[in-house]
Amino acid sequence: MSRNFKCTFCENYYSTLNGLSQHLKRCKQTFYSSTEESNEEVSEIISDINDMSLDSEEFQSVLEGLPSSSKTRENPSQDLYEFEECEEYDGDISLISQPNIIQDSEMFEEILNFEEPENPELIEEVLQSQSNEELRNSEFFEERFRSIEESEIEEPEIEEPEIEINEFPNEAYADLMTLVTKHNLNNKASNAIIKFFNKHSNVSVSPLPKNIVVGRRYMDKMNSRLSYHKHSILSHNNVEYFIHYCPIVNCIENLLSNPEITKHFAYDYEDLTFEGEKSYGEQFTGNWWKSVNASIPSVAKVLSIILYSDATTLDTLGKSSLHPIYISLGNIPTWRRNKEDAKQLLGYLPIISAKDETEKKSSEFKILVRKTFHNSIKFLLEPLFENASIDLKIDGKRIWFYPRISTVICDWPEACTFSLTYKSSNSNYPCHFCLVSKDNLANTCLRKNQAVLRNKENMKKYYDNDTTKEASLEPVYNYFWDIPDLNIYDATVPDRMHHLDLGLYHYQIEFTKELLSKSSIDKFNRRIAEIPRHPGLKIFAGGLQSIARLTANEFRDLMKVMVFVVDNLHNKDLSEVYVKWNEMYLLSRLETFKESDLKIFQKAIDDWTNLFIKLFRNISGLKFPKLHSWKYHIIDTIRKYGAINGYTTETYESLHKTYVKIPYRLSNKRDVETQIMKMIRRRAIILQKQMEKKYKTSVPLNYTSKLFDFKFSEASEFCEKQKNNSNLNEKMRKGFTQFFNHLKLDFSKIISTDTQIKIFGSVTLNNSTFLRATNKYYDNPWFSNIAVIMNTDELSNYQSDSGTCYAQTLLVTQIVLPNKSLHLALVQWYDFKSQNTPFVYGCPWLELVEKYNFIEIEAIEEIVHIVPRFDKKNEYFLDFSKIISTDTQIKIFGSVTLNNSTFLRATNKYYDNPWFSNIAVIMNTDELSNYQSDSGTCYAQTLLVTQIVLPNKSLHLALVQWYDFKSQNTPFVYGCPWLELVEKYNFIEIEAIEEIVHIVPRFDKKNEYFVNKYIF
Repeated sequence: MSRNFKCTFCENYYSTLNGLSQHLKRCKQTFYSSTEESNEEVSEIISDINDMSLDSEEFQSVLEGLPSSSKTRENPSQDLYEFEECEEYDGDISLISQPNIIQDSEMFEEILNFEEPENPELIEEVLQSQSNEELRNSEFFEERFRSIEESEIEEPEIEEPEIEINEFPNEAYADLMTLVTKHNLNNKASNAIIKFFNKHSNVSVSPLPKNIVVGRRYMDKMNSRLSYHKHSILSHNNVEYFIHYCPIVNCIENLLSNPEITKHFAYDYEDLTFEGEKSYGEQFTGNWWKSVNASIPSVAKVLSIILYSDATTLDTLGKSSLHPIYISLGNIPTWRRNKEDAKQLLGYLPIISAKDETEKKSSEFKILVRKTFHNSIKFLLEPLFENASIDLKIDGKRIWFYPRISTVICDWPEACTFSLTYKSSNSNYPCHFCLVSKDNLANTCLRKNQAVLRNKENMKKYYDNDTTKEASLEPVYNYFWDIPDLNIYDATVPDRMHHLDLGLYHYQIEFTKELLSKSSIDKFNRRIAEIPRHPGLKIFAGGLQSIARLTANEFRDLMKVMVFVVDNLHNKDLSEVYVKWNEMYLLSRLETFKESDLKIFQKAIDDWTNLFIKLFRNISGLKFPKLHSWKYHIIDTIRKYGAINGYTTETYESLHKTYVKIPYRLSNKRDVETQIMKMIRRRAIILQKQMEKKYKTSVPLNYTSKLFDFKFSEASEFCEKQKNNSNLNEKMRKGFTQFFNHLKLDFSKIISTDTQIKIFGSVTLNNSTFLRATNKYYDNPWFSNIAVIMNTDELSNYQSDSGTCYAQTLLVTQIVLPNKSLHLALVQWYDFKSQNTPFVYGCPWLELVEKYNFIEIEAIEEIVHIVPRFDKKNEYFLDFSKIISTDTQIKIFGSVTLNNSTFLRATNKYYDNPWFSNIAVIMNTDELSNYQSDSGTCYAQTLLVTQIVLPNKSLHLALVQWYDFKSQNTPFVYGCPWLELVEKYNFIEIEAIEEIVHIVPRFDKKNEYFVNKYIF
């Protein structure tokens, strides 16, 4: 039998072309059983699109992105569309047009040498068009068929693009790929969108790719700051293991290319003092940074490298895993570093498999795993440390950095892998910080010689002397010993989430349940189920049957209520251990620690530790390395690396979703790392394009009436002169009084002595209105009042009018930088005259306060009319409204969203349960004499949520019933206000509500409540 025709995907041979053709149709579907998977169904996608009106702004914005050569069809019915009925079809789904028309998208695809995906029937046409010799050549057939199949399936290899492309063919193409990438759509759903667009767009030639695979391949050819590679690191049991990675310098450059990051970037050590005390907040205020800064040239800067590593499962069964490692920079402030775009995937470390259980348990295999880990880390980091320093470009300037690894953020087992200490808590010296014996882990009175700190000098001696067992140290050379200014044993910082949330608090609840009797356990679970609702707080409706699978968030929810659950269940110590825990935990979340705060924090840790050991020693031996390291090492860590918020894994864990879980679900489960790397690179391209679009050069603002022009080097002297200039209006003089200090504070890092500064009398805003700050406009001064919509993360600092704050313009300024200009207004802010009565006559009632800022002119929402309150000093109204009349409409609602995005509820039925929110209101000083308050705050329960509709404005009111303190002599129990509901009722303005609070009934008592002070 002739065996000339071999299947491309299996070992079968066929003697006839027809037999091979029929086999290939079946075999390729089996082989590529799933190209990409998604939780999005095509029917849902089509339904969403069908709901979109063709006249809507969303659809029109796509049409506006069409290339200029596209033409509207005169007779749409004459056009021919060719769609396959098969839902899995990934072939050419583009609009079929006249052959002589060439459009932009086709030209770009031609550049990439893409062949059009073809129908299975084309196989026969190809076969029939070739000579007999070619048909008998199986290699020719395999190559031809692969060219067809490769246009439908993701290629498994990562290849550098042969032709580099910077832009998408057109805006519609870009919008499609952004939509598909952002929402993680699979091929089937993405092609459905293309089909829908081509059917309804009313254009002669589609601007979109022929199918989504073509679009993805096009993106793979586009320029990106990130390039991914793989490197063979080990061959074991005839299996080759690779690191899939992005060069570390590329990762850093990608982070520094984001203007949202670099504008907050720290370059120098900050000797932070607060209230006259040495303080620690950001990493660059810690002693580590101070020490490194002193060891490098004075003109160079420290580049702080933060590593985060954690293996994670890919599927729900946990059969497959990846080991990602991420990088961030300690120069980025904590609040900004907590955002996802301030972290970058560095690569995936190999996970070595043992051939059987015997090998897996062998010491040789464990040593091999440790060696491979450190060899992999060395491969990833070595390019950064080949030279002592590195030049990096930030905002167009080259800056000289000395890179240093500051902290490694990970859980306890991973920290042991980095430090190469034994992982078992039963080892002789289980702490990776120090040489404390396992018998002293619960000893609260250790002497210094009982816990000698580890460092690279003393640990290397054990290694050199081949006595690593004596220090519970793996017999492997630690790569981190070679990195300057790094002690890997304390750089693997305690992580609050794993140390406390998932560690010690888990044990505390577990031991509490063992301590309670059967009847108390039932009451314990019933109380947990009866905790009142509160926004963001999880309610455990079935009690706490099992804690084995609780997440860190769920443990944090339990922290907020357990004080009230265990009240009078056992003894006073049980309630007190939860109070002590919360006091300690809340202190751990401080953003800045003064030296006095550290003493208070250490005492809180000691108080909780002593009570924890006293209560639970008989239940467990309490040989927990985390208990020891938290008591003895966390305070020194704060002094060295700054506040704990800067090195907790809480914000890093979510990276697994972006960089592992979702991409894995979208892959075809083969050569996973390669496919994930491609997806991440495409996402990076989309983010890069969005950032470029956001920061592209805007239309120049139209300034008029230039008043002053000077250089930054002259600014101090110039402002000093003008603030005493009697020819200027007092508002302008006030502006010059504030100008220089705020200029230095906000812009000293980007301006130089030669920077040109111009001050104008007015500027035209984007809405064509004039912003004025002039001493003389038709012989009168005019200083515009403005409205600014605040960011949600800023609203907590201000009382606002539905998210809007008001200010008066003092100076209109242009700062001319080499590559751009800053358009700024120096403003003085208004605040509400009364927090309890923010509105009078339906208008914001304001006063000017001594707060000044530069704001970007582009951020101004509108010019507003602010009127002084006559015969009053420093009182103003924004606009006027009529007061209520007989025709006034009154509406009652079940809920309303407050300025801080929480819900105020007053409803009889929310998921079959009533929900009447409890609130905190800050009282005016002249009202406080009438109430006993919690440091000026009173509490109430919402009964009704009301809107009163006036002709020009609405009043937003809540009818409330007030709480009062249960006892004037004992107003606080467990550190919480102890309250009762009283027969006092009021309407209050919803805008005056400070926050929604969680008030918990005291179980087994009548009309007794606690304000939950442990919500964080």
